[in-house]
Amino acid sequence: MGQKAVFIQTFGCQMNEHDSEKIFRILEDRNYRLTEDINKADLIVVNTCSIREKAEHKVYSSLGRLKRLKEKNPQLIIGVGGCVAQQEGEKILHRVPHLDLVFGTHNIHKLPQLIDEVEESGKRLHETAMYDSIPSLTVPSLPVQNQIKSYVTIMQGCDNYCSYCIVPYVRGREMSRKSGEILEEIRRLSESGVKEVTLLGQNVNSYGKGVKGEMIFPELLRAVNKIDGLERIRFTTSHPKDLSEELTYSFRELDKLCEHIHLPVQSGSNSVLKVMKRGYTVEDYIRKVERLRKIRPDISITSDIIVGFPGEAEKDFEETLRLMETVKFDSVYSFKYSDRVETRASRLPEKINNDIKSKRLKTLQACQEKYTLARNRELEGKDLGVLVEGTSKTNPLRMTGRTRSNKVVNFEGFSHQVGCTISVRVRRAFLHSLEGEVC
Repeated sequence: MGQKAVFIQTFGCQMNEHDSEKIFRILEDRNYRLTEDINKADLIVVNTCSIREKAEHKVYSSLGRLKRLKEKNPQLIIGVGGCVAQQEGEKILHRVPHLDLVFGTHNIHKLPQLIDEVEESGKRLHETAMYDSIPSLTVPSLPVQNQIKSYVTIMQGCDNYCSYCIVPYVRGREMSRKSGEILEEIRRLSESGVKEVTLLGQNVNSYGKGVKGEMIFPELLRAVNKIDGLERIRFTTSHPKDLSEELTYSFRELDKLCEHIHLPVQSGSNSVLKVMKRGYTVEDYIRKVERLRKIRPDISITSDIIVGFPGEAEKDFEETLRLMETVKFDSVYSFKYSDRVETRASRLPEKINNDIKSKRLKTLQACQEKYTLARNRELEGKDLGVLVEGTSKTNPLRMTGRTRSNKVVNFEGFSHQVGCTISVRVRRAFLHSLEGEVC
């Protein structure tokens, strides 16, 4: 059988990006090669995100644009995976007539079998069953040549059931991988030259909980920290209610654990947090931030905030702005609330007018830009360790990399520095990046 080409389009977060890597790993064993030219693809896989309405709309727009390719090449197979596939199932086949295949978040391992069936029968298929164990969870990250960073999934799913969140419905309940598998995967990556790994899960803080004989998350971090050759460890995403003292102290005790944490707060109003079912108060959150900064003063803290949650009054929004002023996040991913099917919040009354949501979002983002710029400017004149990743996206004559606190730094350098950690002095700070020179 001749080699075939697959084009994979990914929407959403790092978890989805890593799932796309797994999809290719599985297809590679079936003689597929990855192509960046969609016009040359024999198979197109769209890996989707449904965590917000806007992301879902982007998926359907993208699928609509594929109709022309299908008309041009009727043998082309088009498949949709990820959260939208899990959420919508067979309905996507009715909505997108040129689509061949829908596979859910627990069915990545079945993709070769499903493709074979489409080719042999010509039928349009959907498979969105959920299982007590997920075979694709253990598909390892395999290093590519000169790879510097890699993702490693340590768990999938979530048991929190926040009222606005669709993750438990499309990803399932929490499942932790065996720590031995995780550590062996990271050892292989490190031996191949990978310098930085990011541990992934919908709620990494819950890793190992309730699994007899298994490590909990701080213990896993300590084990990863001992792996030779590895220089940096990151993880995402954390739930504030599960941020233990033991995990907090890891930022001081583990030399490879980067001083950055993404800690979604979602709202600065206790009444909104209660309806969101987040399990903590604003005061709890601030205490945990203060403890993080006491233990690791140079830590970078980023967050997620939703504006316009059902019933969010003007005073609730003002409390969110006050929280931002208190914490002064390094950056914030902010979004307008949108109903997600099956979630409790979608059934709540007192929906907020879209114009009000847009106004609040604009105000919040303008506010955060001031804090982000101020935090970045605090770094001017400082010498920072930068892991060089490659050439700058905006200027191919310059190099780019990241600090341990996850700040992007652009500087004049050389290609042989890629993969090395070098000292760079910050000369100028901007909203989204830093400019420096090699010390």
